[in-house]
Amino acid sequence: MSLPLVAVVGRPNVGKSTFVNRLADSNDAIVHEMRGVTRDRSYHQALWNGFHFRLVDTGGIEMGSDDSFQSSIREQAFCATEQADLVIFIVDGTVGIQQDDQEVARLLQRANKPVLLVVNKLDNPSDESALWEFYSLGLPEVFAISSLHGHGTGDLLDEVVKQLKSLPCDTTNTPEEEGINIAIIGRPNAGKSSLANKLVGKERSIVANIAGTTRDAIDTHIVHDGTAYTIVDTAGLRRKSQIDESVEYYGFVRAMRAIDRADVALLVIDSTLGLTDQDQRVARFALDRGCALIVVLNKWDIVGDAQAKEDVRTLIKDRLMFVGYAPVIALSALTGKNLQNIWAHINHAYQNYTGSIPTNKLNVWLEDIRHFGHTISSGKSILRLKYITQTGTCPPVFTLFANRPDLVDDNYERYLENRMREQFDLEGTPVRFKFKKKD
Repeated sequence: MSLPLVAVVGRPNVGKSTFVNRLADSNDAIVHEMRGVTRDRSYHQALWNGFHFRLVDTGGIEMGSDDSFQSSIREQAFCATEQADLVIFIVDGTVGIQQDDQEVARLLQRANKPVLLVVNKLDNPSDESALWEFYSLGLPEVFAISSLHGHGTGDLLDEVVKQLKSLPCDTTNTPEEEGINIAIIGRPNAGKSSLANKLVGKERSIVANIAGTTRDAIDTHIVHDGTAYTIVDTAGLRRKSQIDESVEYYGFVRAMRAIDRADVALLVIDSTLGLTDQDQRVARFALDRGCALIVVLNKWDIVGDAQAKEDVRTLIKDRLMFVGYAPVIALSALTGKNLQNIWAHINHAYQNYTGSIPTNKLNVWLEDIRHFGHTISSGKSILRLKYITQTGTCPPVFTLFANRPDLVDDNYERYLENRMREQFDLEGTPVRFKFKKKD
């Protein structure tokens, strides 16, 4: 059971992503004047007059284009059309009917799906004369709108909801459960989209040996072994100084948002290249934002001999010490080898990320810390830890009460974290400490 699905299709630059953002009341879809910005399918939840449904934004369809991505973009768009309960076909009212519009209209007429033809970029949607030309496309339902300003979208949405409500009862109108939110992150060309496709079980993201193929953060809701997950494939992350076009910058922003709302991040590393400065930087993003983390060594099947693999693992251990709590999994996203191991690690990291440790157990641990005698001092003042309790989750937050919390430095905080990880299972999740004064 799922929400009714509405596919938004059309050729490039007719305003599909602007339209989706308007209906979804968000800015999740990247909007830019450059053609071909949207490539993959991206799904967004929408609500109108108490009725929930999903929108799928698609890449611009160009039937005769020789663009290196166009065949994959067309495939993604037509796949969305096949899955959809209703199709919104958008054309540009300022330029009239184009050849690609005619080709797409012919395909939609054969799709055996309800189709609404939407003429966009009309500042005066009440001027019916602007629509006359578009009736020649042979689609019965024609609407004039301006998705940028919102003109005409109310009438269109009324019709969308009316048609969706008349569908057979194989859908529900309950918003989908997101479940465990997983962000797949890493630098460009590490294999993030290949991994996302394997986890989802279908070609959800376009894969190519070209840096920057993925631009949007692409959400997919799945259920695996009875557990719900939202898997987010993100654009490759590079340092801001290396981002040379605004489209890539928007992809960077979407990726950072995906990390912000992630429960678990999968940091995908190209094992054939070892660990790069960019990989370390992306790991730092995940640490700073406090999500659980799993390091995925991708392309493991084409790394050299046993010694080469050991060298990679040693490098990871040495240079990712600041996220040493993250388990390391070696796999091949292309072939799926060792992929099943990842689910158990995700569930375990999520359990630790959201879990709580009883206060009595924490204070038994603290008593051992005091008996060990390692503390810090300044002049005649000596730090004395009095009490500890967990005050937060996602990630776990521990508050310690002490006589002189101002004496605590980074080294002592790391010492406490290491000792805590020896005592409690906190694999996969960062932890946070707060220190408060107690006389």
